[in-house]
Amino acid sequence: MENSSIIFLVVSASFSFGIGRTIVYFRNKKKRLQKEQMDRRQALALQDAPPEPESKNKSKRKRQIQMISKAVKKH
Repeated sequence: MENSSIIFLVVSASFSFGIGRTIVYFRNKKKRLQKEQMDRRQALALQDAPPEPESKNKSKRKRQIQMISKAVKKH
């Protein structure tokens, strides 16, 4: 192979790799932003939801109290 064809191969491979990494970077960034928005929506939905009636089951009641306290700490 000639030097010019080797150089062209290296440049085209580097260019292709760079474009691929750029596409992956922006795709991951978009997914991360969508996930953050979804988490915020879920947190608001939990915060705005009416409270569940207290359970008669003691262990379930403890879990409900823990979930409420965790939600309050996050906001």
